[in-house]
Amino acid sequence: MSLASWFKWNESPNRISQRNPTEMVVETLMMELSWQIKQAEKQQRERENEYRKIKTGVDYGWLVSYPKHSYDISPGERLQLEDMCTKIHPSYCGPVIVRFRQVVAEYEPEAQEVSRLFRSVLQEAAEKIKEEEEAKKLARQWNTKNRTSLSLTTFKSRSRISPFISDIKTISEDVERGTQPTRRVWSMPEFRNIK
Repeated sequence: MSLASWFKWNESPNRISQRNPTEMVVETLMMELSWQIKQAEKQQRERENEYRKIKTGVDYGWLVSYPKHSYDISPGERLQLEDMCTKIHPSYCGPVIVRFRQVVAEYEPEAQEVSRLFRSVLQEAAEKIKEEEEAKKLARQWNTKNRTSLSLTTFKSRSRISPFISDIKTISEDVERGTQPTRRVWSMPEFRNIK
């Protein structure tokens, strides 16, 4: 028996592509949230250690053991955030993460505040996506309206100009009849005043 069968190296690479893009966006954004919460906890511990050092003058940081991950968001809040993540288009996933990191770096929040900042970034992105969709919709409506109006304009202009029905004399008619042409510019139609 080969080792490849034990480690399943022969599995098809199509397994990755079977995932829904929305699920991938939700998973990626929620991983970013949990990572930022861990980082906020780490910074909070470092601030507390610095404060203790200043207050007591002695560093007992090597003696303290911290839990790996002490703060976690509630299941209800997690479901709400996941639902908000489903509204984010895959092309906006990267910009949302970048914006979230900027906001976290700017505010340096406590671990409990990270999820609120994440919610505000998701709301901001959802509003921006909605505005862009409305703008595209209006642009499509405008384009179809303009096409319709242009086609009606050309149709109306074709119906007004009818050179075969008019009684405008041409040079060839005058030459064929052997008559003297009237005094007018040949490129312009003859306008008669009916009295």
